[in-house]
Amino acid sequence: MKAYDRLRGAMLSAAVLIGGAAMLVHSAAAQEWPARNITVVVPLGAGSASDVIARVVMDQVAKQLGATIVVENRPGAGGTIGANMVAKSPPDGYTILAYGALASANALYKKLPFDALNDFIPVIALGQQPLVVIAPPARGWKTLPDLIAAAKARPGALNYSSAGVGSASHFGAERIRASAGFDAQHIPFKGAAEAVSEVVAGRIDFSVQLFATTISLLRDNQLVALAVSADKRTSIMPQVPTTIEAGLPANSVYPFYSALFVPANTPGDIVARLERETAAALRTPTVHAQLAQLGVEPMAMNREQFTKFFRDDVAANLELVKIAKIPTQ
Repeated sequence: MKAYDRLRGAMLSAAVLIGGAAMLVHSAAAQEWPARNITVVVPLGAGSASDVIARVVMDQVAKQLGATIVVENRPGAGGTIGANMVAKSPPDGYTILAYGALASANALYKKLPFDALNDFIPVIALGQQPLVVIAPPARGWKTLPDLIAAAKARPGALNYSSAGVGSASHFGAERIRASAGFDAQHIPFKGAAEAVSEVVAGRIDFSVQLFATTISLLRDNQLVALAVSADKRTSIMPQVPTTIEAGLPANSVYPFYSALFVPANTPGDIVARLERETAAALRTPTVHAQLAQLGVEPMAMNREQFTKFFRDDVAANLELVKIAKIPTQ
């Protein structure tokens, strides 16, 4: 028995030593980060909202870290190719995902090569770009309730455009349609520019788009802004009420945002530093001003709050696809 106790004690001591050594290595790696170039993967094309936001913010983060951060575009399959690349990367803090559509991709695609909830650690939100409900002036609608009343008066007669199936403009419109309880025909296009121009031409009844692609047309009165899909009014056009102020419930809001994610099992010290440095970058006057010019609203959340926000967004998108009967791919 004594021999057994001595053996067990030796094994426990060895386990403690091994565990302690692993923790030291882990801690040392975190303290040294970043020791080489960091790659930030944007799973959309150059010039997209996620791409521009990532470049503005990460340029400042690079200065703070004294490191080189390379923003790499890996578009394809609705962003899932680039997201999968990050999910399968070593969890060492050197490959980061800058994206905001993980939740919608998770709901839209049946067989993803990654698990949106378990293969990533949500780090920090970079900001939100509110979507605006637009319509042709010729329709005579002044408010969102006007549009809803017209849609309910002729069930299924109205149509709406989007930048493509699964895009923010698609899901944003479906959130409003499902929340308000009316039918409308979805007309997807290959991009936002064409989707918006068809509304201007009067061939499309309404659309839900970014201010970046509509603000000049709204100011020139070629389009009418009926509501903002956000929790609060936007600084770009503060006179436009939110969908909630227009009488719809909170689930009418589609949060179009961009955020940073890292692979699961990335050391906590590295995740914490990335969050801390990014939050500091977002507070700098230069970055704040640049994002404001892009119509990006701040999302002041710590990592715990953003993680909850992201998980709620995943659940909301799954529910939307089910309720709105959006075909999965």
